[in-house]
Amino acid sequence: MNDPRALRLAARQNPLPLVPPSALRELACCAELANQERLESNVRSYPRRFPLAIQRAQGAVVQDTAGQVYLDCLAGAGALALGHNHPEVVHSMVENLQAGLPMQTLDITTPVKDVFIQEVMRFLPVEFARDACIQFCGPSGADAVEAAIKLAKQFTGRNTIAAFHGAYHGMTNGSQALMGNLGSKQRRTGLMADVHFFPFPYHLRCKFGQGGEAGERASIRYLESVLHDQESGIVKPAAIIVEPIQGEGGVLPASVAWLRELRRITRELDILLILDEIQCGVGRSGRHFAFEHADIVPDVLVMSKAVGGGMPLSCLVFNKRFDNWNPGEHAGTFRGNQIAMVAGATTLQIIQRDQLARHASRMGSLLLDRLMTLRADHPCIADVRGKGLMLGVEIVVPGKQDALGHPLADAGQANRIQRSALQRGLIIEKGGRHGAVLRFLPPLNITEEQVDFAARVFAQAAEENRTPA
Repeated sequence: MNDPRALRLAARQNPLPLVPPSALRELACCAELANQERLESNVRSYPRRFPLAIQRAQGAVVQDTAGQVYLDCLAGAGALALGHNHPEVVHSMVENLQAGLPMQTLDITTPVKDVFIQEVMRFLPVEFARDACIQFCGPSGADAVEAAIKLAKQFTGRNTIAAFHGAYHGMTNGSQALMGNLGSKQRRTGLMADVHFFPFPYHLRCKFGQGGEAGERASIRYLESVLHDQESGIVKPAAIIVEPIQGEGGVLPASVAWLRELRRITRELDILLILDEIQCGVGRSGRHFAFEHADIVPDVLVMSKAVGGGMPLSCLVFNKRFDNWNPGEHAGTFRGNQIAMVAGATTLQIIQRDQLARHASRMGSLLLDRLMTLRADHPCIADVRGKGLMLGVEIVVPGKQDALGHPLADAGQANRIQRSALQRGLIIEKGGRHGAVLRFLPPLNITEEQVDFAARVFAQAAEENRTPA
């Protein structure tokens, strides 16, 4: 299938039809799941929520070993921007492998690597790309976060890093130290020191008891006042790291005004601004990068997941004036993943050619509107929010509050809705406080028919688990 037109046509076709969500299905048990439970570590997480053994996948649809099909609105936690096995991406990988492409080259350059770098630079805003350089890191996003931290400390000569409540930046020693969630940190000792956390705008659970624009103004005012206060106890940070849209923290988009103020403060105080767009970048927010909504330019941009076309790859892009590394001062064997660069370059090309960021904005608006209509009939839905195809539905106990007067998160109800959706053929993830936010991260090329399917199935799952008003 060498004809580009044939490849594009194949990409629009879906050989795995959606199953009408008319009958509730028991999830099948299989030998693979039994072996997984017997042989894999307790640390496995996704199989506990999705007890599936996937046989094949195409686009936004996966099929398990029992022959049941599901609409995949997890998409590799956002890594599969074009869904599973996009024909053009598969073709580009196969073609390069058959041509004798090396799989790993450390940081030795190749024509494939040169094409990938050029595509990344074309994908960036012109103002940012003009003076930018790229650094390849290990295969995971956490590796790139570690590199960004080292670069910031090295360039500024300072050691403190500031992060935000609800943040998720990875599971390595440094990146986990920047994490807001305490669940995975409670048994850890010796995480990176000199990390300080600030409130992230969260209308439903505002730390200042205000919410809305007033809460946002209070949070950014608090951050600025602390950084200026000689009695705050916090040494001026080398960098502030932030997700423009928090993902694992519960799908919390920072507003345009808040991000612009954060950029102003960091620039005035000579603090590097690191934007972690590992999950929210590469078209997911409705723009190529979520920071473009605020018309700002970061000092350091962290990328992984979708930038490798679903294959393991991470990188930093930053202004060349920060590039004070000595040769070999930060390295990694698998920073030269050629197959990931082929897949990533093809993915970036397709997103631009097919205007999939714009498509994600339109499909996201359709899905958001459909989900928001459920709020009036389902008191357990406290909030529906997001940007582009990164959406979240927060589930609470109706009429009850926590110790701070915020709506009481209902993880049990979120679990039940998630499981009911899965039984009807819809894969959605959880996140946020107490795991009570149901999250949608479908491929950027999801169709309107598939959006309708997701909305109908979610509505049925919510109705089946209706809580009294």
